[in-house]
Formats: sequence, C-alpha cells, structure tokens
Amino acid sequence: MAGMDLRVRVLGRLLGRMSVSSMDEERIRRAQAQRIPHNPLTDALLGGVARGVRLTDGTARGAAGDVPVRTYRPQDGDGALPLVVNFHGGGWTLGNLDSADWLCSNVTAAVGAVVVSVDYRLAPGHRWPAAAEDCYAALVDVVARAADLGADPERVAVMGDSAGGNLAAVVCLMARDRSGPRIAHQGLVYPSVDLTMSSPSIDENASAPVLTKADCLAFRDHYLGGQDPTDPYASPLFAPDHTGLPPALVQVAEHDPIRDDGARYTAVLRAAGVPVRHTEYVGMPHGFLAFPRLCRSAPQALAELCAEQTAALAAR
Repeated sequence: MAGMDLRVRVLGRLLGRMSVSSMDEERIRRAQAQRIPHNPLTDALLGGVARGVRLTDGTARGAAGDVPVRTYRPQDGDGALPLVVNFHGGGWTLGNLDSADWLCSNVTAAVGAVVVSVDYRLAPGHRWPAAAEDCYAALVDVVARAADLGADPERVAVMGDSAGGNLAAVVCLMARDRSGPRIAHQGLVYPSVDLTMSSPSIDENASAPVLTKADCLAFRDHYLGGQDPTDPYASPLFAPDHTGLPPALVQVAEHDPIRDDGARYTAVLRAAGVPVRHTEYVGMPHGFLAFPRLCRSAPQALAELCAEQTAALAAR
C-alpha cells in the first residue's frame, strides 16, 4: 500500500474523535441538526462554492412528502443543459446539502450542467428504504420538471459519494425496474454496495483514517435496523441482474474499508455488459473528495468524474 500524507493522517485522528460508532441516537440527532457555514476557514478545509455558479434552494417530491433540494446552475449557461442529480454521503445517517456544495458546484462549472442535490431522510429516525425511496421519487420529480430548471430531461446522470454512491446505484436499479426515467451515467464515488460487509478490505482497512470497520457497521445498523442487508435496493451488488444499467464510473480509495465494494461492483457491471471505468486512488482514505484542500488526489478525481459525465451527457 502507498503511504498517506501527514495531513491525511492528522485529519483521520481528528475525525476519529467524532466516530459514529461511539454515538448514541441522541448524539446522532444533535449532529444531524448541526450546520457548518461557509467561511474562509471551513472553505479552506472543505472547499467552497465554485465561481460562476448560482445556487437555489427548493423542494422535490420524496416518498412521504417533500424533501429539500439545492439546484446549481452556471450563471452564463444558455439553453437546456444536462441534468445531474446528486445524493450526498454520510452513512445514510449524517450529511446535508451544505456538505455537497464543493462537489456539486464544481461539477456544474466543469460539465456545464444543472446539478440538483437531494436531502433525503436520514436514519435512524427514518430507516431503509426511506432514503432510497426519497432519492428515486426526487429523481422522477426533478426530471419531470427539468424544463423549469433549464435542463434537458433526455440527458440525465446521477452521482453520489459513499452512502450517496449506494443510493445512486440503487436509484439506477429502481429506474430500470420501474420504467424510468432514463439515466445516461452513474458516478459512484467510493460507494457502499454490500451491506453484509463482506469485502476483504473491511478487515484490511479496519482501522483506517476517516472511516473504520466499526463506523461501517454502525452506519449499516442505523440504516437497516436489522432488515435484510442483501435486498438489492439496500445492497445493489446483490441484484440478480445488472443488465441494462447506465454506464458507470466507480472511484475508490486505497485506504478505505469499503474499497473492494467498488471493485466487486465494477466486476458485476462488466459481466452484465455495462460499460464501466474503475479507478483506485492510491494513498487516499475514504471520503477524500470531501477534503479537497487536504487530499492531493481530490482535483484529479473531480476532473475524471467531470470528464466522464461530460462525455456521457454530450448533446446528440
């Protein structure tokens, strides 16, 4: 394995003090209510909003009522632009719209797309399949309203990181199984696709920085609450059929307990005839795209994601 930068090791130690594996449900609820505002200090760590991008907050239909969404659009974009729907990470338990600002705004700027980020219901207050059903319902609603957003409903991609990568993969299965909408590309950034936690990297990187095996198990248990981890809409790896799914980019991090989830999902997609690109970022921990100022591979991973989306969403 490649060594990790000192900055990444320090980051891991700091985040280890806030491990979800040590939180009870009351502490999780308090953490869910916290917001990290944009300021020079937080932007220096987490990245700010890309220049030339306009943000608008609104709502979309969820599975049990409206859910918050944030729309990102280039200030100088003309005509119907491609549409990318994003699902944030956070172990289905944490995370919010603010945490995706850097990624979504930079995709907007680089791809020239309208990006809509979905703030789905969180566990443990809302267990599976609440988040997955919210994300699919929001996708259907946003695509139906694409013209109002200045977007093209025929050029649609989804993306997500970590738990959001799981949700993006699940939404692609749902869209195929439920007759739409058509998705042209799925960007899966260090996705969790096997909630049985059977990947060899779970134990290999059990004490990795940012995300540990204990964290993986805690997030999974909060999300499922004892439900079947092999259901394909919880663990898309276990879908009986992966044919007909959108082309994919799967990005993983070397020092990540769920690294092998991405490799295994790449293998089943390829076996089903789905075009897929798989990239492992050496020396990187889980979540490295969330810390673009500290993790040296974040700009490269962002550029790869944007290039894949641009090609998949090109006007035809």
